[in-house]
Formats: sequence, structure tokens, C-alpha cells
Amino acid sequence: MTTIRPKDRDAVLQSLRAGVVPRVGQHLIQVGRARELEALLEDIERVADGGSSFRIIVGEYGAGKTFFLNLVRSIALEKKLVTMHADLNPDRRLHASGGQARSLYAELAKNMATRTKPEGGALAGVVEKFIGQAKTEAKASGRSSEDVIRAQLNQLTELVSGYDFADVIAAYCRGFDEGNEKLKGDAIRWLRGEFTTRTDARNALGVRTIIDDASVYDQLKLLGRFVRLAGYAGLMVCLDELVNLYKLSNVQARNANYEQILRILNDALQGSAEGLGFVLGGTPEFLLDTKRGLYSYSALQSRLAENTFATDGLVDYSGPVIRLSSLRQEEFYVLLEKIRDVYANGDPARYPIPDEAIPAFMQHCAERLGDEYFRTPRTTITAFINLLAVLEQNPSAQWRDLIGALDVPRDTGGMLDIASDGDDELASFRL
Repeated sequence: MTTIRPKDRDAVLQSLRAGVVPRVGQHLIQVGRARELEALLEDIERVADGGSSFRIIVGEYGAGKTFFLNLVRSIALEKKLVTMHADLNPDRRLHASGGQARSLYAELAKNMATRTKPEGGALAGVVEKFIGQAKTEAKASGRSSEDVIRAQLNQLTELVSGYDFADVIAAYCRGFDEGNEKLKGDAIRWLRGEFTTRTDARNALGVRTIIDDASVYDQLKLLGRFVRLAGYAGLMVCLDELVNLYKLSNVQARNANYEQILRILNDALQGSAEGLGFVLGGTPEFLLDTKRGLYSYSALQSRLAENTFATDGLVDYSGPVIRLSSLRQEEFYVLLEKIRDVYANGDPARYPIPDEAIPAFMQHCAERLGDEYFRTPRTTITAFINLLAVLEQNPSAQWRDLIGALDVPRDTGGMLDIASDGDDELASFRL
């Protein structure tokens, strides 16, 4: 018997009951995906070795893309990487001219996480870890802290905006030494992309640039280098809901975003983004549609094309695209077993339902929804947890009676994936 911490139990069950993916405790309900996880683990190890990686995780609505991305993030944190994650939406894109790319970066910076701070907000902690290590080295070598810090930051100056990035980190160090909370706060604001004018940044920190729409990817490359200087293994950036790029009506806006993805992919393939990995999640339409998807951009289509030998059950997990198939019926059975185990804190004596109740529940769902109940299981899982909750709080209730009266609604959220977004900055060129 494996005891499950109440904190992890509650996080998993509350998230699933609300129909969202849990942020912690994913390992408790992980089902299948062993080969796919092995491939991403190799990516994590490559990034930790100073290399770079790029993956697009493709799956139908409900196939578990978001869950898989969260699981990859949690593994990366355990391997001492720093992670950043965000969902794309109409106000967050990889490329824009109206602040949407900077908005994406700000969300990534807010969600920066480490093993000791997995919920996000770790940026200041990463900077202070760098300072602490530099001070330790300075004390051991007899040099000043500023000399050591500047020498280490000099490695960043070969990159775009590297000088200003180094100056901002140095400013935080000065604020740290002098107890100047305003200077420290201004440095973190700059690193989070919160300065909107160069004048404000120059007055506060003496730097001439800010993080804007055009510099987001360059800033991520700098952070990839910096977190390694701070003693972490590397930086893993997870972007979900890439279908929002597919939904852009404007061909120029869409292609500009695909060009940015091509730049990231080329850097990863060539190994020129040190200690930096990307994992992107999207639907098959986002990848394969030759009119609006990544395949509409010929340079991406050639790089992302599937291995023609991987047919008739053969697979290839070494390419940049990994396809997630929907859950199978037997995998869904195991998932329900794991949810029941989490509900009982890992104690079989506390299971709210016996073993035979699980196939009975599945049969009821199959009669109501057909194969949808395990292929897109969001609403089915919610119904299962609701069933467990009622049985736990009403000991006299009979599970057979409850299952027979259970109503399981269809999950129609996938219809939103193919709806186009008409709101973009180049409206006059809409297709």
C-alpha cells in the first residue's frame, strides 16, 4: 500500500472534478504513454547536458495533451530544470505587433517554476540563487562579488540583448547588497517583461531596451543560459493550446507565428539554443491542415513530416512530432482504478466502491455515450468522482442504484478547436 499525501489527493480530485488537468500529483493517475515519456525524458537529459530540444505533442481533443505536458513539466522539475509554461490564446502569441507576444512572455515568466517552487513565481529565487553562488565563489577566490558576477554574466553578452540582460542582473545584485527593494523590484519587473517603454527602463535601471514583441524568443534563449549559470540543469518551455494560432483568420499573422516556430525548431535542430527545450501542444488540425496548419508553411512541413517507414504499427519517437492516441478501454479501466485509489488515500480498506463497480460504471457510460466515454473522458471522470463522493458521504447508498440513475453529459469542448478567431491585428487582410 502506497500512502498518498492529502495535499496531492485533494489537488488531483478537485482538478478532475472541475474538469481541468491537475497541476500536481499527475504521476498518481498516469496511464500508458511509456514510450512517449521515454522520448521526452531523453529531451530533458539533452537539455541538461547543454543541448536543445523541440517537440510538438499532437492529439485529438480529450487525448490528454495538457495532462502529458504537465507530466513532462513535473519530470523536468525533478531533473533540476527550470520550467515555464503558458497557454496560447487570442491575447498571447509567439509573434505579434500589438503586445500579444510580450503578454505570452509575461505569462511564462509568472509561471516560472523550480523543484522547490513548482507552482510558479520562481524568477526572483533563481536570480538570488545565482547571486548566492557568485558570492560563495568570490569568498573562496578572494575576488569581489561584483567581479565574479560580471565575469559570469559576460557569457551572455554574445546573445541578442545580452548586455542589457547582464546589466539588469547586476542591478538586482546591487539592490540585494544595498537592501534597495525598489532596485530589486525594478530588475524583476524588467525580467518579467513588465516595462512598456524604454524611457522607464532607462530611468529605473540604466538599460536601453525592454522585452517587447520582437524580443521574446531571444529573451528565452538568455534565460536558458542564465538558469544554468544559477546552478540549474536548463530551461524547459511548455506551450499549450497552439490551436489558437490555427484559428487566426489572418494569413499574415498566422504565418508570422509559424515563422517563429520555424526559428525555434531550426535552433533546436542545430543545437544553437544552449540548455533550452520546447514542448508544444496542439491538435491534428493545427499540424496537418495544409491551408491553415503548420503544414501550410512549406519549410515547417518538410521538417515536421512523419517518417514514411513508420507505418503498419511501427513507430518513431525520435522526430519532432509525437502523436498521442486516445485512451483505450482497458487504459480507462486502469485510470478509474487509480482515481479510486487516490480517493481512498491509497488504502484499499477505504475504497468507496468494490472492484465490480468499475466495469458496471463503464458499461453504463458506454450505453449513454458509446466510445466517447473513454476517448474523451473529461465528463466521465467527473461523473465517477461525483459517484465516489456521494457513496463516501452516504454509507447507506448502494452503488448499483446510483450508477443506474447516473446521467453522463457529452463533452462538446472540442468543437471550439476549429472555430476561427477573427480578432487580430491585421484585420484588413482577413481571408
